[in-house]
Amino acid sequence: MINWSTDDKEFKKRNPKEYKLWRLTQLINYGLDGEKLDRREVKAAWPRIKDRLDPYKARLIEFLLWDKQYSLPTNLNFWNS
Repeated sequence: MINWSTDDKEFKKRNPKEYKLWRLTQLINYGLDGEKLDRREVKAAWPRIKDRLDPYKARLIEFLLWDKQYSLPTNLNFWNS
């Protein structure tokens, strides 16, 4: 993952815990670029990163990790979807 707006090395050196959360959020939101996520790491960080994620990607991760399913609103149909 290449991030042009943040000095990764300096951020990692100054605040490694926040860097880890930031990097995990960046990977989920903008693509893994061939990397794989560690299930335990995502579960442990979930309370701190879930509000920073794209809502649809957060739903997908909740489905994959905890099998949490969402239902569509009952008033949704072809014309107002």
